[in-house]
Amino acid sequence: MKVSPNWLREFVAIKADDRKLADDLTLAGIAVENVSGSVFEMEITTNRPDAMNHYGIAREASAIYDLDLRPLSAKLPRAKGTADFKVEIEVPQYCARFTGQVIRNVKIGPSGARVMQRFKELEQKPINNAADATNYVLLEMGKPTHAFDMDKLEGGKLVIRMARAGEALKTLDGVERKLHPEDVVVADARKPVALAGIMGGWDSMITEQTKNIVIESAWWDPVAIRRSCKRHIMHTDASHRFERGADWASCPLSTELVAEIILESGGEFEGGLIDVIKREVRPAPAQLRLSEVRRILGKEIPAPEIERILRRLGFTLAKLGDGAYQVQVPTWRLDVEREIDVIEEIARIHGYNQFPNTLPAFQGGLVELPHATKTEKLRRTLLALGYNEAMSSTFIAKAESLAVSGDEPVLIANPLSEEASGMRTSLVPGMLDMVAHNLNRGTADVRLFEAGHVFSMNGANTSEKAALCLAATAPAIGGADPTETFRRFKGDIEAALELFESSSLYFDATTPGHFHPGRSARAVLNGATIARFGQVHPEFAAARKLKQEVYLVEVALDRLLQTPLHQPRYQKLSRYPAVDRDFSFLFPDGVSFERITAAVQALKLAEMQSFTSVEIFRGGSVPAGQYSTLLRAVFQSHERTLRDEEVAAWAQQIVDGLKKLGGTHRA
Repeated sequence: MKVSPNWLREFVAIKADDRKLADDLTLAGIAVENVSGSVFEMEITTNRPDAMNHYGIAREASAIYDLDLRPLSAKLPRAKGTADFKVEIEVPQYCARFTGQVIRNVKIGPSGARVMQRFKELEQKPINNAADATNYVLLEMGKPTHAFDMDKLEGGKLVIRMARAGEALKTLDGVERKLHPEDVVVADARKPVALAGIMGGWDSMITEQTKNIVIESAWWDPVAIRRSCKRHIMHTDASHRFERGADWASCPLSTELVAEIILESGGEFEGGLIDVIKREVRPAPAQLRLSEVRRILGKEIPAPEIERILRRLGFTLAKLGDGAYQVQVPTWRLDVEREIDVIEEIARIHGYNQFPNTLPAFQGGLVELPHATKTEKLRRTLLALGYNEAMSSTFIAKAESLAVSGDEPVLIANPLSEEASGMRTSLVPGMLDMVAHNLNRGTADVRLFEAGHVFSMNGANTSEKAALCLAATAPAIGGADPTETFRRFKGDIEAALELFESSSLYFDATTPGHFHPGRSARAVLNGATIARFGQVHPEFAAARKLKQEVYLVEVALDRLLQTPLHQPRYQKLSRYPAVDRDFSFLFPDGVSFERITAAVQALKLAEMQSFTSVEIFRGGSVPAGQYSTLLRAVFQSHERTLRDEEVAAWAQQIVDGLKKLGGTHRA
């Protein structure tokens, strides 16, 4: 919004230069973004339509500098006769007030020097003296108005009503618009002539042939205007203000100011002002307590200073006693509703920079969250492993939730879109979206992790759980082949799980359908499923247009955080030598290493320190459907040197146990 400081000085005798004025207005919340020559580029917040004009900003300057504000008034000639024109309001819920004025024998042409000078300064395009008058008043006091060619209005009246089925209106931008029954229109006795509060109609616009005009200024319901704008994909200077709440009391004055400018080029002022009021739109009074001002602002502001600030801003105060006031809010300040709003007005005009810098009062102690230490150690480990922390949206589509987790999502009553209609039941969709975002921008090495909450319906109740998700592309893990890549990714997961105490940790192939069946696994810690991980299924990846192999892990963080952190324990090294025994076996493909390990551990050989798979071989002399593996057991005692015969006995127990699994011992 462009504002002329010279125009402001017509209302307030501001002595500060333009730079100082810009700084002071900005500190008071009326932001000046840039000063270009003798024009301010301003950014007015949406809750302050009263400041979207020169007079409103001049009022702010009046309060800041404690200077008198020149009142706005129109100098009009005595009206001739009685205007034979009527205004009817059929929808008072949408139009609370409608003010009109008839002017005859006007001369349509260029605007006068005063208007042209202001328009040139603000880079406003002139049209004709009637249209320019309405635009001038909009810039001056912020009230949208409109002028109709009276001779093109049928029936000698204006009717404010709802649009009827099948009606259309060609607006001033030349577009033919099909009206909706929920559109509020200004009509003559037969047809719509304006889309209320948004734009006038083409057929009743002012032209060089216009002789008689009707000026209108009205108050329109903000919600009705907003809906029509969205419906017709329109946004105008008028609708921008009406959507945010116009000044109900400004209708007569704005009409008179437009009439004054038009009459400068000639014309006759016919009849008195037509002012139809269906209901009053006035803000309710607010209470103000000096004790509350002191408590909220942390500073004692004298009562005379508070009264001065509020009166300069247009508020009316009535003392109630005991340092309390009843504050009548002006009609142009629809954003002020409560006591705290009034206190904010005091603070910003008094000057935020006038308050001393103090630390907020704090009572009580710092309370650490129950799992803060575990969460921080887990986060540090993942960062050390090369993963970057990321964050995705909590809202996803219902179909996407069901496809990944199968849980019924918590649906949003008023979703922003179909793609964000429910709360996420898994972190996987958001994680894959972030991976795809990186891949689509040329980043091939991606390692991300996210910790957050997932939600689902548990009967009639909502369930909320903590979850963790990691994802990495194959180049980021750096394996030579898919099997090696999977192992390295599994190693990252094991490194994270090693932070926690475990009486048992094993892996099996029980994984959901969005994982690759041959390159995925489930981690079971202390008897509970703690993670599912592996390569994303190629079909699932293709549906999401992932251009590389992506490895993913879902961690039940709520379960993991219930597990105590691993406490390092010292174990004295044995003085006695260790003994290795290797076992070469053939196994059917259906026998997993998990089953082999479980069978050996079931023997409960106290002196066995470890049991590992050294190598696996398929093909060659190994029959189809089988694999050859070299297994190694390490025995060691902390009390004595082991004898050959007892090691041989233990080895034989291992051989017998593995044969029971269907293995063939290769001597």
